[in-house]
Parts: sequence; structure tokens; C-alpha cells
Amino acid sequence: MARNMDPKKCPMPSQAPDVRNKNFDEVALGYTYEMAVNEAKRCLNCPKKPCREACPVQIDIPAFIACVANEDMEGAYAVLSASSALPAVCGRVCPQETQCEGKCVRGIKGEPVAIGRLERFVADWHREHNATKPQKPAQNGHKVAIVGAGPSGLTAAGDLAKAGYQVTVFEALHLAGGVLVYGIPEFRLPKAIVRHEIDGLKAMGVEIQTNMVIGKVLTVDDLFDMGYEAVYIASGAGLPRFMGIPGESLKGVYSANEYLTRINLMKAYRKDSKTPIKHSEKVAVVGGGNVAMDAARSAKRLGAKEVYIVYRRGMQELPARKEEVEHAQEEGIIFKTLTNPVEVLGDENGMVCGMRCVEMELGEPDASGRRRPIVKEGSEFVLDVDTMIMSIGTSPNPLIRSTTPGLETNRHGCIVTDGDDGKTSREGVYAGGDAVTGAATVILAMGAGKHAAKAIDAYIQGKKA
Repeated sequence: MARNMDPKKCPMPSQAPDVRNKNFDEVALGYTYEMAVNEAKRCLNCPKKPCREACPVQIDIPAFIACVANEDMEGAYAVLSASSALPAVCGRVCPQETQCEGKCVRGIKGEPVAIGRLERFVADWHREHNATKPQKPAQNGHKVAIVGAGPSGLTAAGDLAKAGYQVTVFEALHLAGGVLVYGIPEFRLPKAIVRHEIDGLKAMGVEIQTNMVIGKVLTVDDLFDMGYEAVYIASGAGLPRFMGIPGESLKGVYSANEYLTRINLMKAYRKDSKTPIKHSEKVAVVGGGNVAMDAARSAKRLGAKEVYIVYRRGMQELPARKEEVEHAQEEGIIFKTLTNPVEVLGDENGMVCGMRCVEMELGEPDASGRRRPIVKEGSEFVLDVDTMIMSIGTSPNPLIRSTTPGLETNRHGCIVTDGDDGKTSREGVYAGGDAVTGAATVILAMGAGKHAAKAIDAYIQGKKA
């Protein structure tokens, strides 16, 4: 097979910026068959597989790419699905640039192989060309309960189902998917793709019960009383944080969680939607992560004329993926970096009418290794906005920890686990994903789900022995 030694990866076809910032259709259009095969031929099939070592779910990346290069798309999907329960999702939202692609040897003298784009292509090709549903494995007679139908819970459910366990997932919302359905916008991750991945888990025998708030409807102890031999808590980190500045209770101040949930889960962008949301003129999104980019780009699509990202550090320190920042810039989002809000201003009706800010400068590195932002004296100014969206992080909801005696948590409210296997201070109770780490990436949550599933299997089989 002839290698493709082009130093640059094949560009991803996408909607034009001035078109896509007015709709919620997917921005990236995906590779064609020919593009995928040609890009796959850039892979050197390194014997040490540094890309695989950097993958939290340990996909055999050179093997699946070799299948694409040889035009064996079903073989490629088989390699992917052996390690990942959600390949179509990961191909779209994983930060490949800091993981698998960050270790790609082709990236030393050029651009890395487009691993994420190839993963997306393979998963989409399989969905479009193969209607065969996964087979339900033989049951081993053991039951496991999973709390939360987000990426970590779904991954654990898939791995345990493959091992023969009777798995029930308890989801608080009315739809399964967690952050995949309420947090990540349609233009980055179409919800039909999430539903298809979940349908595959159901075909393997995974039961998903929605509208089940564990800690309210049932407790963890109730689940054990119902015959479940282990419980995996993957309830995420959905409790928003605020800055504690004056004016945060004004009308027109949203958490990014609420704003995105109304748009993504409740479809507030549709004309027939019954979910209220403010269609703003000028919006400020406070924060610099992927969630902030999602909120800003969503506000633009809802018709806002001016949308600002307000971030207290510089462009180089933005924690969001480079691709998301570039897409936001292309779509007309205004970046006001080295800026920090100190007060939200309101009018006589209690509505947001502005945001008092100060300019910042970067000092010495703090405990995180990033340069500490310092207020620049005499730099105060008012930003003219009518909506403020807070996107400065989230923490786990306290409901489960407050209703589960003996479950150890840290000062941030995150569940404490013993190493990578997710074992908690309660026997038979495991935890992973954002409920343990705080808000992180989809793929890291999936990796935690895989580790926990393996540990739960060993725990139950060990009891049996």
C-alpha cells in the first residue's frame, strides 16, 4: 500500500461561518470515502503505538486506521467498538489534539493523522451502511445498577453488558445521554447520533430508566435491597458555580448549564418550543472553556448581534479546544480576554443592562502552573450587554452524597475513590467521571467507566468464588 506523505491532514469540509452561525445544523460535514482512505494512508503504523497509549479507552488506533486505508470499514468499526461504546460521539467531541493526535509521530514534522475525523467517518459509515443491531450476550445471573446515563455510565453499562451482567441505568432526566444531550449543542453533536449509540446499548440488554433521581426516588441503599450487587455512580457534575459578585440574581443572568439545557435538551431554538429563553441583543459569556464556547456560539445562533467571551487570562491560556476557539472566532464571537467582571448592572425592571469589568494582567504562575491574573489599577469599564452567562465550572450535585451514609467526598463535593478502579469508601459502590473529578472531558469520563466496569466484574466474581 502506497503511503500518503502529505505533511498536512486532509481538511474537514464544513458549513461556511456566515451560514452556520444562523442555524443549529452540524458545523463539520465529515470526510468523504475518498478523503478518509487517503488520510488513513498518512498513518505510519508505528510498532510502539504512542497514539494508543494516549487514548483513555485504549483504542487500537493504528489497527482501525489500517482497515480504513485498506477500505475495510466494517473491520475498522469492529476495532473501534471493541474499546469504545460511543465512537461516533468521541470522533466529534474528544480533544484528540492533546491525546492521541498529540502523540502521533507524523505531528513531529507536520500535522498528525486526523484520528478523530477518521473515527467519526468509520462510525458514521457503519451507522449508514449496517442495520445489524448488536447481539445480546449470554447472561451471567448478576445485576449491576448504574446511576447516570452520561458518557461514563453508558460506557460502564456497555462493558458490563458485554460481560453478561444484567445492567440497569437510572437517569434523572427524561432522556439518556447526560451532557451529550443537555450540554453539547446540536451543531457539534447531533442528538440523533447519541440516540443511535444508546439504542445499540439497549440492544445488548442494557435497561435505562429515566426520570429516576437517585437520592430522591430511590437511594443507593435501596438499589442494594433490590438485588443489585454493585452500584456505579456516574452522576456527573451538574451544579453550576457563580462568582459571588453583585447583581448575579438579576433577570438575564444564566448559568451555562441552564442556558445550554434549555437549548439542547428542550430545543428552545425552535419556533414551536415551549421552553422560554431570552433572545438577546448583546451577550457576555464569562469563562474560557468548551462550555463557554458552546454557550457563546448558541447565543449567536439565537440572533444576538454581539456575543463576547469574557476571560480573565489571555488567548494562549484559554482552556477550550483550539478548534472550538477557531470556530467561534470565524462565527463572529468577540474575545475580551484579560478581562474580569466585578458587578452585573440592572435597570429599573431588574433586567441586566450592563456588566462592570476590570482589565487584568498576568503575573507569576499560580498552583495550576498558569500565570495568575492581577487587576490592572484604574482599568474599570462597563460592557454594554443585556444577558450574562456564567461558565466558570460545575461541581457534583450534593443529593447522592447526602443520602448515602459512609460515602466519602472531598471539600469540592466530589466522591473520593481508591485509584483508577473507582472503588469508594462504601463496599460494592464505585464512582467515576465528573462525579469524581469535577467537570472534565467526555473521553476521560468514558475511561473511568471502563476501569470501573472491570473492577466491578472482578469484585462480583471474587465474591462468587
